[in-house]
Amino acid sequence: MFMHRSTLLPFNLFLFFSETEQANDVPAKKSKKSESEVLYNMVVEVPRWSNAKMEIAIKEPLNPIKQDEKKGKLRYVANIFPHKGYIWNYGALPQTWEDPGQKDKETNCCGDNDPIDVCDIGTQVCSTGQVIQVKVLGILAMIDEGEMDWKVIAINAEDPDAKNLNSIEDVRKNRPGHLEATVEWFRKYKVPDGKPENKFGFNGEFKDKDFAVEIIKSTHEHWRALVQKQKNTGGIDCKNTLCCDSPFRCTTDEAREVVQSVRTSLALWHFV
Repeated sequence: MFMHRSTLLPFNLFLFFSETEQANDVPAKKSKKSESEVLYNMVVEVPRWSNAKMEIAIKEPLNPIKQDEKKGKLRYVANIFPHKGYIWNYGALPQTWEDPGQKDKETNCCGDNDPIDVCDIGTQVCSTGQVIQVKVLGILAMIDEGEMDWKVIAINAEDPDAKNLNSIEDVRKNRPGHLEATVEWFRKYKVPDGKPENKFGFNGEFKDKDFAVEIIKSTHEHWRALVQKQKNTGGIDCKNTLCCDSPFRCTTDEAREVVQSVRTSLALWHFV
């Protein structure tokens, strides 16, 4: 297949938090499991152990998930010894945006123009396009070619280990070597493509859950400004069906037409 697209419309259409209850157009922060735990919806782009570089196509209508291309060729990540492909379920939090016009005060780098990335360290191997509820544990400040590219560390709320992992220190204690492998993977995964090693803020140290939640909230606010046209979209397609106060909102029928046109074009390509 030349390119994989799902019918999932992830960048704008799913609630930021996992709760359906909302107040003043802001999703509820409190989860049903406890008084303090916050769960988020994660859109899985890349299943664990796979190599195809699947990602949310933010510049295409309704933001389908597709395999990235470079110079007309589909992109894959190399195996970084001793690992096979991505070492977690890798994806993003919808309704977040790392604003390229916003400089991070700690690292002095601007955002990478994408939703914030998530590494699910749960044991289940998920599927591209799957939406799971995750519990945030911490965050890593990766700097990719001078751009701020936060990596949220989280665990599927349905994972058997989720009840035992409540902080980044719990990961360090119960999953020895996992955090070190994560830093090493992100440091080196572009090297086989001839690029330099990635760098990190905070000397490559993971920040805690509270810090991570503040970063997520900030990227959510940037996203809200984007879909309300308070920010230059920079080519991002903000068409959506759910954001009531967004000038980019479209009807369900219009969204179906977009999806059907993509399916038709793919069918014609396969026929050729």
